[in-house]
Amino acid sequence: MIFASDLDQTLIYSQPLERAEELGDRIITAELIDGKVRSYMSSSSYQLLQKLMTELIFIPVTTRTMQQYNRIHLISQMLKPKYAVTSNGGNILIDGHPDLEWQASVVARVSESSEHVKDVRKLLDRVLNPEWVISSSYCDELFFSHIIDRAKMPLEEVTQMSEELQRMGWSTSVQGRKVYVVPQVVNKRDAVQHLKQLTEKRQVIASGDSLLDQILIDFADFSIVPRHGELFRQEQLQSTGNYSFTEESGIFATDEILKYVESVNIEQTNLFVIKESS
Repeated sequence: MIFASDLDQTLIYSQPLERAEELGDRIITAELIDGKVRSYMSSSSYQLLQKLMTELIFIPVTTRTMQQYNRIHLISQMLKPKYAVTSNGGNILIDGHPDLEWQASVVARVSESSEHVKDVRKLLDRVLNPEWVISSSYCDELFFSHIIDRAKMPLEEVTQMSEELQRMGWSTSVQGRKVYVVPQVVNKRDAVQHLKQLTEKRQVIASGDSLLDQILIDFADFSIVPRHGELFRQEQLQSTGNYSFTEESGIFATDEILKYVESVNIEQTNLFVIKESS
């Protein structure tokens, strides 16, 4: 079985200094930048994830670039999963090294199905304004990431931009203070599906909080979504009943997520044993 999970706001979380001090040893450092803590993980979740990795394949699946993923030392250097998906599915790491064949296949599919990046950049330059866009990056030669002042973002203009980008073969996702613009063929589902075939595993459990995770969650055999983030907010506006949410929101939603993964893994293992014995 595979457990494919988003990282930021699903397994790891930033915390204000006062809150981190209040939580004490209930959380552990997941990531440092210039010696300062950038994100944390629940201590109990870390321990359970260590145990689960002896029983199933854990695949971190993140929109972060390869460099940004490697910065999360708790996962990339301590847990050291054999497989990781970065760049929203644009890159796959195997034992820490990029899968060059996968890279090439993604580049080819982007070229075939999405408008050229220079045309997308023209549209972005027309809509994105320094009054509310703090910084912009073109990540791993695949997609755009913008840090914004959410309160000043013109919702109608961004909605119209998103619709135009959709027709160009690109998707838009607003996550907190970030706006991502990504080719539609660069997605988390396709990368995990490739690894599912590579590892010959039958079932996938998935978790994630954003609209960029939705395509993976819809693909998975089992899924659980934290009670916060884009997916949760979307479901409150227009309920589909398609998703199971944690009771907890925030950093300790991870505890529920991993307990759910553990219970599904036990249940499916027992079913397999019963089928084999019969």
